[in-house]
Amino acid sequence: QVQLVESGGGLVQPGGSLRLSCAASGFTVSAYYMKWLRQAPGKRLEWVAGISGDGHNTYYADSVKGRFTISRDNTKNTLHLQMNSLKSDDTAVYYCANSRLPNPSYINKGQGTQVTVSS
Repeated sequence: QVQLVESGGGLVQPGGSLRLSCAASGFTVSAYYMKWLRQAPGKRLEWVAGISGDGHNTYYADSVKGRFTISRDNTKNTLHLQMNSLKSDDTAVYYCANSRLPNPSYINKGQGTQVTVSS
């Protein structure tokens, strides 16, 4: 049974940082492209960042490029998202997901963790 469990969300002031984590199980994690998605209130699900199975290639949405860093540890089956210089527009529920291809689609998605950026 595939499980993706996000953690690390919370309330942070503008300009602050958060580190999200995702624990993956039930599939061969290293064989999958992994990604972070987010959904703000009243908006569509948005692709944020992705990383290849071996961790060598990373991809970012223009809105987070230079501020967010995606990484993975295949020995621990974990995915991370380091978020710096957070803005109010980053407020959303963040999800980790897997796929076979480096595109915004996904096969499985976790239940999400809330990130709120507010003073």
